[in-house]
Amino acid sequence: MKAVKNELIYFATALMFFTRIPVPFKIPYSNEIMNQSQKYFAWVGLLVGLINAVVFYGSFQLFNLEIAIVLMMSASVLLTGAFHEDGFTDVCDSFGGGYGKERIMTIMKDSRVGAYGAIGIILLFALKFLSIQTLGNLDLLRTSGIIILAHTSSRFIAGTMIYTHRYVTDIDVSKSKPLANKALDGKSLVISFMAVLLAFSLIPDWRLIFAVLLAYIGKIYLGWYFKKHIGGYTGDCLGTVQQVCEVLFYLGAIIVWKFI
Repeated sequence: MKAVKNELIYFATALMFFTRIPVPFKIPYSNEIMNQSQKYFAWVGLLVGLINAVVFYGSFQLFNLEIAIVLMMSASVLLTGAFHEDGFTDVCDSFGGGYGKERIMTIMKDSRVGAYGAIGIILLFALKFLSIQTLGNLDLLRTSGIIILAHTSSRFIAGTMIYTHRYVTDIDVSKSKPLANKALDGKSLVISFMAVLLAFSLIPDWRLIFAVLLAYIGKIYLGWYFKKHIGGYTGDCLGTVQQVCEVLFYLGAIIVWKFI
């Protein structure tokens, strides 16, 4: 029973960290609990994807495709508190406006949004909207499944950064955000990957493995880029990987449906 209770705490920690969904009981916090919660990042993505898909499909029944996409994107931001989007804008500002590790890290922890961040998030949202619109015009119901799979796989892929790259500590440790930054054993990675397999079962089109591979290539490039400039990753870098991989998954799905 204690092992089950611990796993529930780990999942609830991941849920509280990545969403605004209330947890109806008090959860203890420690660095160990935070690290253990990483095995459920993809499972939180699965839940977020399911909610987004329901909002998307339900809104389409009342309005039209474009309004349904905007309502879904709005619901996603409200559900997650724009957690990953905030990391993406910070990365755009810091790497776009900074030169050298110290300057990049200084800009990254600044809560203000600059020109690079504003331009970046507008382009990201535009690409996400147009990608889902293209998919929706091809097949609405299957697009709902794609949304679930994109959220799940992108969070799994972002989580693999913890296993493949080094965590870079903030220059000002007092302002460092809590973050799972210690790789666990292979069993934990398998638990996380099971969420991706479950999402695949909702839309059993194995051609979409191409979309997962395209998203992972995006992660490889971003990992290389982050390592080159700051020596590893930060929490904002993980948020950027999630957002970019989500969009790359949508683009990969379009390629699959059109050409494969």
